[in-house]
Amino acid sequence: MLPDHVANQIAAGEVVERPASVVKELVENALDAGAAAVTVSIERGGKGRIRVADDGAGMVREDLLACLDRHATSKIRHAEDLSDIRTLGFRGEALPSIAAVSHLVIETAAEGEETGSRLRSHGGRIQVVEEMARRRGTTVDVRNLFLNVPVRARFLSSVAVEARAISEVIHSIALANLGVRFVFEADGRTVLDLPAAGGALERITAIWRDAGEKGLLPLSARRDGLGIEGVIQRPDLARAKGFRRVHLMVNGRPIVDRGVVAAGDRGYRTTVPEGTRPWLFLFLSVPAAEVDVNVHPGKSEVRFRHRLRIENFVEASVRRALEGIESAATWDTPPAPAAVREGPGMPGGNGGAGGIGAENPDTPTRDHAPPGPEDHDVPQMFLFRRADDAGGAEPEPEFLLPRPALLQMHNSFIVAETRDGIVIVDQHAAHERVLYERIVESLERGADLGQRLLFPFTVRLTRTEVEAVEAVRESLAQVGFAIESFGSDTLLVQSVPSPHPHFDAQRCIREMISDIVGGSDLMRSSRNQREGIAMTFACKAAIKAGQKLSQEEMQELFDQLFATSLPYHDVHGRPTVVSMGLNELRHKFGRT
Repeated sequence: MLPDHVANQIAAGEVVERPASVVKELVENALDAGAAAVTVSIERGGKGRIRVADDGAGMVREDLLACLDRHATSKIRHAEDLSDIRTLGFRGEALPSIAAVSHLVIETAAEGEETGSRLRSHGGRIQVVEEMARRRGTTVDVRNLFLNVPVRARFLSSVAVEARAISEVIHSIALANLGVRFVFEADGRTVLDLPAAGGALERITAIWRDAGEKGLLPLSARRDGLGIEGVIQRPDLARAKGFRRVHLMVNGRPIVDRGVVAAGDRGYRTTVPEGTRPWLFLFLSVPAAEVDVNVHPGKSEVRFRHRLRIENFVEASVRRALEGIESAATWDTPPAPAAVREGPGMPGGNGGAGGIGAENPDTPTRDHAPPGPEDHDVPQMFLFRRADDAGGAEPEPEFLLPRPALLQMHNSFIVAETRDGIVIVDQHAAHERVLYERIVESLERGADLGQRLLFPFTVRLTRTEVEAVEAVRESLAQVGFAIESFGSDTLLVQSVPSPHPHFDAQRCIREMISDIVGGSDLMRSSRNQREGIAMTFACKAAIKAGQKLSQEEMQELFDQLFATSLPYHDVHGRPTVVSMGLNELRHKFGRT
């Protein structure tokens, strides 16, 4: 049987990895004690000293003596309690493990006690316990970490790296506990002083001063007992390179979970270029019986009973938050990180009859259905004003779709007046989004998007191109291209889709084949072949920059864009809309 001090040193190897681990355990104890304010002070990156002071419930003398015994805890009583843990700590391992490898002083006083108590220990052995005068709360002072395990001390990083790790721990815990004040001091200098916050965005901007420039959007959703609150980044400001901030909390506990973060990233699909890494601050609420927190020595990971359900909920919630105009690019947004060439407009060609949104007349269209008060798409169009909307007129009922006055600029952009400013729409990007969602919807219904040609045309290809087309023939047929072999190096196109009257079917199929063979960004970023073909077709078939549109065509494009689920982003992840508020417009002209 190992002596207690040896067993505690072994346990410390799991619980106390570095100074940041000590800070995490001590701050969590303070929060479990109901602290409203926590102060963390360190010296030499925590190697020399770590001091955590709180104004929580404190301990009586008997509890102070017991707290250095392994598995001494007041937070659980029975094995069944492990299935409903509501505290950050629960094992009773942290304090004895920390004490085993340091010089430790604990000062504490409980509510109503006339005097407090002070305990000193060295290497896990209690040296003295004495009375002292102090206010309610607890202060834990850890000096010379790993004093009796020099090998562990030599594996610590530099002072700056260890201090940064402690700072990250405090950031995570402060984000999970908005109602608590946190102060962080390093070598006598105040690094952070975070007052209690009223919301996540307030706390985020208090920690990172530049966060207000990152285009952060609120997130809130509830479904089937699950809840999520938080803040996510506007797609046009997310970048593929540079430092990314991701913080995930489950039931108030900061954790690391790549699966949930990946689900949040999937919520951005087709709104950002491949490889883009938006900021995510997600606060999940999950029934206690659905999550197991007793799976990691440092309690930094959890196990979900129904992981797929959680991840699907996170993905859907993030995507829902990106549907509103708040996610649109603004006037002062930096250029999009990726440019896509779509070529000049090509009037004429093998298109069919009808307007931009021409489709099978037997297929019902959601954008021209009579709107009702509960139509989910109405708030999007209600952003706009009718051309004859007088300022003093009676406001339109919300279920009527106002029609803005539209102006085409440089045959590429459409300008519209909104109720509180203006928006500029990229006609190619907008039509790309419209076509993509229409194709996906038609594929789900099993609709036939092709129109049989009276005079089929041929396309000559290389052997490599023929083999690539054969591999995706079925997916091409699903978007409307019926193709047959016509010799060893020629394909016969029997039917084509007809997305708009300016559509050039021959040019579209050649460009699509080029992307299929070359492996474009859209093909690489798609989840499957069918989605890749749908995105590629939407890009190649959409009306081009340089194509002049009539008023009716512009209006039809506008109506269809704002009837999509993600009207502010094309399938490449570029903005379709840039907005400018009336206040910003007045500011540009020096008006107040």
